[in-house]
Amino acid sequence: MDPLSALRDYTIRGELEKIVRVNDEFRFDSDYSFPCHAETAYRSKQGNLYTLETLLYYVTNHHIKHTDYIQSARTQGIPSVTFPDRKPLLDYLTGKISSSDSIEFLLPPQNDAVHPKLPNLDPNVNSGINNDSNDYATTDSRVFSQIETPVDYMSLICSGERPLKDREGLLECKGRNFYGVLTSATKREEERQRIESQQRKDGLVAKSRLMGSDERGLTGFGDESGYDPNPKPKLHLKGGKIGEGVPIILVPSAFQTLITIYNVKEFLEDGVYIPTDVKVKQMKGAKPDCVTVQKKFSRDRDRVVTAYEVRDKPSALKAEDWDRVVAVFVLGKEWQFKDWPFKDHVEIFNKIVGFFMRFEDDSVESAKIVKQWNVKIISISKNKRHQDRAAALEVWDRLEEFVRSRSHS
Repeated sequence: MDPLSALRDYTIRGELEKIVRVNDEFRFDSDYSFPCHAETAYRSKQGNLYTLETLLYYVTNHHIKHTDYIQSARTQGIPSVTFPDRKPLLDYLTGKISSSDSIEFLLPPQNDAVHPKLPNLDPNVNSGINNDSNDYATTDSRVFSQIETPVDYMSLICSGERPLKDREGLLECKGRNFYGVLTSATKREEERQRIESQQRKDGLVAKSRLMGSDERGLTGFGDESGYDPNPKPKLHLKGGKIGEGVPIILVPSAFQTLITIYNVKEFLEDGVYIPTDVKVKQMKGAKPDCVTVQKKFSRDRDRVVTAYEVRDKPSALKAEDWDRVVAVFVLGKEWQFKDWPFKDHVEIFNKIVGFFMRFEDDSVESAKIVKQWNVKIISISKNKRHQDRAAALEVWDRLEEFVRSRSHS
């Protein structure tokens, strides 16, 4: 009997517990014994033949959810039954249906067929068969019974094979790690950003975007190249104009805040919040001193400034650099503003627009101090990442509104 028929027989009789694994074989009580990796005659809709090990593990675990079953099979290192094959396979094994198009019992070849060895029927040759007529009749009946029953030689051949890898095993790529590919891609992207940032500092990009007239100020720009044939007038803030160069956004260096120099680029450019600890693991390198962000999405088609430098070390800023600071993400702690060149919080948030990021289900106490300051509180969900884009737009809208409000000062 072939492995599939034996498994079906035991399943219908409710005797699956009598199938015991001994080393690399499954023993069906004292009736049969097959290799664990023997291919059965049941072919998957994906084209491969299921092994006895796969079918036995499925039929004993068919009652659990498919996702849980796949996870369990993967843990055991056993190829799983695909979802489209589950019901028809179970119906066949439990006897609800008698046959299936997926079953391919192969007949032995017609030419050069290998048949069971027949005893020599020549009475002149000692064949080992007693001359007793009853014994001879019994032997003769057994021989012809074997001839009439088709032998699945392909299953017999496959039962001796040991598959090294199946399709799913190859896709899992055990022992191989593609993290190096991600690291290399990340490094190339960071290098590209660094070069682009340096170009802005040298005036190759930033100057064309930010120069509005002979006297430099903050202005909008037209196309993606940064060239604006009709530059707008410079914009001024109370207490002085924005300094020459790329505007600066300050973020806290502390990890307990939601927005840091590690994840600010994804949040402001792509509208996606990624936790700082996740970004740190992805970068696998030194923390950048400066990150350049650009506005890549908007609710309207207004021309706006999209090039900003993000820094997290206020102590490293020179006096002329403070003239370029236009926004700050606050931590909610007084010590964040220590040694800042401003008199108090009123002056800070009069010259710089402030933002405070929080999770929407955080306690009110977390923003108690911040509510006393003139800052914009931005709330995001801990789990609903599709809502991050709206939060990022709130930041951009408030920043642009802040800049526009100073244009008439």
